[in-house]
Amino acid sequence: MTGLLGGKTAIITGAATGIGLSIAGQFHAHGATVVLADLDGSKSVDAASSMSERAYGFGCDVADEDSVQRLVDETVRRFGKLDIYVNNAGITRDASLRKMTTADFDAVIAVHLRGTWLGVRAASAAMRDAGSGSIINMSSLSGKSGNPGQTNYSAAKAGIVGLTKAAAKELAHKNVRVNAIQPGLIRTAMTAAMPPEVFAEREAAIPMKRAGEPHEVAGAALFLASDLSSYMTGAVLEVGGGRLM
Repeated sequence: MTGLLGGKTAIITGAATGIGLSIAGQFHAHGATVVLADLDGSKSVDAASSMSERAYGFGCDVADEDSVQRLVDETVRRFGKLDIYVNNAGITRDASLRKMTTADFDAVIAVHLRGTWLGVRAASAAMRDAGSGSIINMSSLSGKSGNPGQTNYSAAKAGIVGLTKAAAKELAHKNVRVNAIQPGLIRTAMTAAMPPEVFAEREAAIPMKRAGEPHEVAGAALFLASDLSSYMTGAVLEVGGGRLM
C-alpha cells in the first residue's frame, strides 16, 4: 500500500463531520484503513461509505469507558492492530460564568478531557504491546488564551495539553508518540453557529487574515500520524494562521 500511511490502521473520533471527517479522508487517501467513530453511528457509517474500501463507521460515546474500550478492541480484532488514534470528538456549551450550569461544564469536560484520557489509555494499551503508535489529541487555541464564554471549553482544551505531555513521557520508551494540535478559527459547523460579527472580529485578528479550512488541520494530523514526525512526542502544533503567536 502506497502513501504516507500505507498499511496503517487509524481510529478517528468525532469523524462523521468537520475536522474529524477531513482527517479521516486525508488518512484514507494516504493508504490507511480508517475507523470513523462518532456518537451518531449511522452518520459515521454514511461518512465511511463515501470513502469506499478501507473505511468503516462505528458508533462510540467517547465519554463512556466501555464504549471507548469496545471501539479499540473491535478495531484490533478486525484489523489485527492499531497504529494511529485521533482524539477529535468535541462539543460546546458556551455561556458566561454567571449563566453556565454545572451540567454544561461537566458535559464539556467529560467529552473533551475525560474522552481524550479514555482514548489515550485504551489506544496506548494496544500500541504498547506492538511497540509503536501515534496518538494525536485535539486541543485548541482556546486552551492557550482562553475565550470569554468558554470557561468549560478552554479548561478542557488546556487540560488536553497537560495530558498529552504527561502521556508522552510515560509512553516514549515504548515508541508510542503522543502529540497535540491546537486549531484556531476553522470553518466548521461549530464556527458557523457563531454570530457573524464575532466571527468577523476574530478573523480580522488573524495575521493571515482568513479562517482556516478543515483540510489544513488534517494536514498537521497526517504529519503527526506518519513517520515524518518519528522523533516528535509531547509536541503541540498550532494551526491558526499566526493567531496568538
